[in-house]
Amino acid sequence: MNKKKRRLVIRTIILLLLAAALVYTMYINFFTSKEKVTVGDRAPDFVVTDLNGKEHRLSEYEGEKGVFLNFWGTWCEPCKREFPYIDEYYQEFKDQGIEVIAINVGEPEFSVKKFIETYDLSFPVAIDKGNQLLNTYGIDPLPTTLLINEDGEVVEIITGEMSKKMVREYMVQIMPK
Repeated sequence: MNKKKRRLVIRTIILLLLAAALVYTMYINFFTSKEKVTVGDRAPDFVVTDLNGKEHRLSEYEGEKGVFLNFWGTWCEPCKREFPYIDEYYQEFKDQGIEVIAINVGEPEFSVKKFIETYDLSFPVAIDKGNQLLNTYGIDPLPTTLLINEDGEVVEIITGEMSKKMVREYMVQIMPK
């Protein structure tokens, strides 16, 4: 095969691969259903292991605690500002039926641990390796916090930064009755 024919065949193969990738991407984005958790839904159950090795199963908190489920990243500036408030009110309300679970979006454990140490956080932090929870809950953008009442129902979804006052009000909102 001469050089021109070989080049034509290689270019054709590359073009076909690019076209196949484009068709696949369009199919996934437009024709597959992406369930996004909404207010009023039952929160999908999950099990995560926090950085201290403790397992947290969402359904185990049912009937006992409201869950403040926060999705975040170490690079997220709003996360850096709101975490001290979340930790402060976690300390205040944890004995009154509030659980905070912070789900990092798949970053290296070293980076997450360094972040936790820097901000001296006491609530459970887990890493969503492979972004399974992020996809299950349909999370976008970060930070996003889901307020889950003691019945396992999502009562509010907050996207973006929360003020100190908002964090307190949201925790009070999901406190078991």
